[in-house]
Amino acid sequence: MHAGGTCAEDGDAKDKKSIFRGECMSKRYRFVIVLVVLAVCFVFLRPTLRWYFFIPKDQKALALEPREQIKAYASRTAQADLQRLIGIAGEGGDVPEEFSFLIKQAKKNYKNSKQKPPEKWDAKSVLEYPAFAGRREALDSIETKYREEIFAMKDLQKNAVQLGLDLSGGMSIVLKADMDALQERLGRSLNDDDRNDAVNRALEVLNSRIDRFGLTEPVIRRQGSEHIYVEIPGSADPERINSIIMGKGSLAFHMVDSEATEAFNSYYFSHPATTFDNNGELIDPTIVPADVMVLGKYIKDRYGLDEHERNPDGSLRYVAVKREIGLDGNHIRSAVAERGGWDNQPQVTFLLDMEGGEIFYRLTSANVNKPLSLVLDNRVKSIATINEPIPSGSVRLTGFGADEANNIALTLRTAALPVELGVASQQSIGASLGEDTIRQGLYALLGGIAAVLVFMLAYYRIAGINAVVAQILNFYIMFSILSAFNFTLTLPSVAGFILTIGMAVDASVIIFERMKEEMRLGKGRKGVVEAGFNKAFWAIMDSNITTFIAALFLSQLGSGPIQGFAVTLAVGVFSSVFTALFVSRLIFDFGTDVLHSKNVSVTWSRLQAEEAVGGIK
Repeated sequence: MHAGGTCAEDGDAKDKKSIFRGECMSKRYRFVIVLVVLAVCFVFLRPTLRWYFFIPKDQKALALEPREQIKAYASRTAQADLQRLIGIAGEGGDVPEEFSFLIKQAKKNYKNSKQKPPEKWDAKSVLEYPAFAGRREALDSIETKYREEIFAMKDLQKNAVQLGLDLSGGMSIVLKADMDALQERLGRSLNDDDRNDAVNRALEVLNSRIDRFGLTEPVIRRQGSEHIYVEIPGSADPERINSIIMGKGSLAFHMVDSEATEAFNSYYFSHPATTFDNNGELIDPTIVPADVMVLGKYIKDRYGLDEHERNPDGSLRYVAVKREIGLDGNHIRSAVAERGGWDNQPQVTFLLDMEGGEIFYRLTSANVNKPLSLVLDNRVKSIATINEPIPSGSVRLTGFGADEANNIALTLRTAALPVELGVASQQSIGASLGEDTIRQGLYALLGGIAAVLVFMLAYYRIAGINAVVAQILNFYIMFSILSAFNFTLTLPSVAGFILTIGMAVDASVIIFERMKEEMRLGKGRKGVVEAGFNKAFWAIMDSNITTFIAALFLSQLGSGPIQGFAVTLAVGVFSSVFTALFVSRLIFDFGTDVLHSKNVSVTWSRLQAEEAVGGIK
């Protein structure tokens, strides 16, 4: 009997040790999970922190400029830097620290040329061959550095939390689709499908022109049956924005006249200075047939801008195309860049509507093995050869690189507006108003957080510290998630933050009150913490699930400010549940198992949770 009792006691001791090890392992895993979540959130939040707190204002302004201005700045600054470097080389000086990247490039060029590099890298040796083939190559290296730095900041801004119109100021524009002009162009009355399709395609076109603003990403959404609402945060020129938004962007396919192209190029090679006038028109139109027009062939440069393509001899490339439109771009319904064929090469596939399919079939049947050009705003963007008649309305263009295929697909999809747009109303909001709103919203947010945290500390004593830590982490996780999704911060979003903090505190209050009830039963700290969280779990989950459902409906049925509020609220539900039930419990367990606390300081009354003699009650 005695031996059996000993064995039983030994078994109980082993079971307790096993349970203890399991609990310790569980806490360790939970701690690791919290660290991983915080690390991932920091990665999400890093672009926002860098953009708003570590990038100087002048660099921010430069990154928000349109690509044309960035190109001019990079080119102008690179030329000034090269002249400065040439002056230093003439004096026999060393390479300044800001030009140290040129030494790395020069060493690479020496290695490629298999020549012995100089013992000392001064300004003169950096500019001499074979460090660089010429001054032009050195200039390109300097310009490339500026371009990459500015585009890196531009990408950083796109990955940061954006400020809405009510916080940063800007413009709001309501556009109206001219359905009468569309009806006249189509030559028939419009039905509801025609109207919806025209406005939806206009939305896609406007979204594709976002980067041309050189601003933070605008909000573009449909408003009613014929109106489009556009918000453009930041300062900008209203006339320039209107011209960009309402630019018609004519897109069409034209057959290429190979004989006329060859004849024109021969004439242009012999008379480069007397072929065009100052307006780019032919001085002698008789050098090409009357049914042909001469257009420049354009490609994208390193800045993503159109650049007139050059022939191998350095002359500008021109193409003679038929004046008659083979296929209007408005017949294009969709276009994608993909890889296909036996060699898995990039290609562009686009679909035509029924009328466009019939027109294109007749065009391709009559012009097999002839070149077809894609013309946008009187610029030849691409040339492809018709291999066979295309009857299906699904067209595949091949012979491009991956980047060119993506550019052509975007051009086909969004270049031409399907319906003319007019300005119904336009309103400007000053940046100063935006700054005042930011300040007031920030004060309200910080004031609300401070009031809540002071109350928790004053009412729940040391347990209130637990709630404060959970609230800080809740705010951190919320903002990180919104930053990951490139969220646009507006005043309703700030209201969503404040409401979420109040809801998260409510979860802590429920847990602490349950703990008080368990303390009245005489339980020890471990039992109080475990029972308090277990009994509060479903009360917290029920309230947050119903809130999330409400936020889900608001986000789907609402728009603009209401949608921003709903998204913030929905994200806050997840983060508050995580911090209240997961992080807060881990902090309590840390106090129990690591700090060996015996009491739960959750009230000013005399209730104390103490370890009962002989075990936990």
